[in-house]
Amino acid sequence: MAAVIGRLRGEIVHKRPPALLLDVNGVGYELEAPMSTFYVLPERGAQVVLYTHLQVREDAHSLFGFASETEKAMFRALLKVNGVGARMALAILSGMSAEEFAQCVQGEDVTSLTRIPGIGKKTAQRLIVEMRDRLEQMGVRAEAGALAARPAAAAAGDGSGGAVADAVSALVALGYKAPEANRMVRAVESGGLTSEELIRAALQSTTKRGKNR
Repeated sequence: MAAVIGRLRGEIVHKRPPALLLDVNGVGYELEAPMSTFYVLPERGAQVVLYTHLQVREDAHSLFGFASETEKAMFRALLKVNGVGARMALAILSGMSAEEFAQCVQGEDVTSLTRIPGIGKKTAQRLIVEMRDRLEQMGVRAEAGALAARPAAAAAGDGSGGAVADAVSALVALGYKAPEANRMVRAVESGGLTSEELIRAALQSTTKRGKNR
């Protein structure tokens, strides 16, 4: 039986969404994580605990990290939906919170779900049908107004071209086309925002556009 890595505690060596490097007692673990996890990660050099999922394939072993057990459970539940792979599951968890996703499922909001890269109408409908009971079992509930406009993140860090480039790169890694990712970031670009804040603002803007269509 293959070893299963369920949780890691270590020092953040490097983070560039959606990838990060964690030093655990001198061993460096490369992980991928959704933006919902990146938003709550401490700075480089700090200690963090991540709940992990190891995906074993013939061509690669991929390790995914999550800030909470709920995120990890949602990721695993999403992988059970026909047509949803790890990349799409990361994009879903990056594009909306668990409560927002639950609202889309319970409200049969196909439009908002199809704003996430890689999700077409049929996949959105499968998500709604197959995830409804699973969300109930996990105790994830929709919150009133979850998809309403949320305040932008407070400015912090150096809003340099590097932050913009990193934000665009992260969105491309999540499945957005390069021109679309660049447009999304440029639309919310503001001096002083970190790459994580630019990504958050860009994804929130996309979700709200989908909701208002």
